[in-house]
Amino acid sequence: MKSLYGLLAFSSFLYSLKRIYGIREKGEAEEPLLILYVRRKQLQFRTTMVDTLKLKLSTFSSSSSSSSMLSFSASSSSLSFPSLLPMRTPSSKPRFLKIYALSSNDIKVGTNLQVDGSPWRVLEFLHVKPGKGAAFVRTKLKNYITGNTVEKTFRAGSSIDEADVFKETKQFTYKDGSQFVFMDMSTYEESRLGESEIGDRTKWLKEGMDCNLLLWNGKVIDVELPITVKLTVVDVDPGLKGDTAQGGSKPATLDTGTIVNVPLFVNVGDEILIDSRTGQYMSRA
Repeated sequence: MKSLYGLLAFSSFLYSLKRIYGIREKGEAEEPLLILYVRRKQLQFRTTMVDTLKLKLSTFSSSSSSSSMLSFSASSSSLSFPSLLPMRTPSSKPRFLKIYALSSNDIKVGTNLQVDGSPWRVLEFLHVKPGKGAAFVRTKLKNYITGNTVEKTFRAGSSIDEADVFKETKQFTYKDGSQFVFMDMSTYEESRLGESEIGDRTKWLKEGMDCNLLLWNGKVIDVELPITVKLTVVDVDPGLKGDTAQGGSKPATLDTGTIVNVPLFVNVGDEILIDSRTGQYMSRA
């Protein structure tokens, strides 16, 4: 009897080993117990992960909705919506004294440089590469404040400070004694310049004209007039007969008091266009 029980136990043990390690008899289609066990564990793991993920998503959605409602109610109650970027209001002042570094290779006509603590404008430049020695940039600069013009040389590739010259458009409204008053038409803020600061450009300056004021370090350092200005002829000498065919010219007095040469066909009351850079007659308006 004991031997029979031992035989049955041993055969059961062999059957278990066959099922665990995939040993099948002919015609058997069952999968090994080990594979079934592994698949059952994989299914349990996937089910657990899915349940956990669903729980986390539900918790996140409920918390985010509540926080968004709280933030919306707080913002709507305070009625203040702060902007992400700072905006310049009419009462705010522009920032100055910004210095940007650039290379001498970036120099071109009109570039604003800060040299020895003063703002300069590039009038001319030339890149020179000699046969021997290092390359350099020869420039002609004009000082915004003093009006002096100098020639200066920079080593190629050297670092130079760029002056932060700020430009604002203002309208010339009237002349108060020796001062010219410019007004910002949006804020009605006035800026005053003397005759020495404007120089010869007073010949073309007319009330109601929009000009660009250049500011540096909180101070107006220059004024730019429109390239083309429209002025009225108030006095002109009559031209001689025959001069028209030869393309002659005659002096004419404009409403700013400036005298310019105009063609013979221009008469009193005509509006003409003048190049403010050269002071030359361009055409009738």
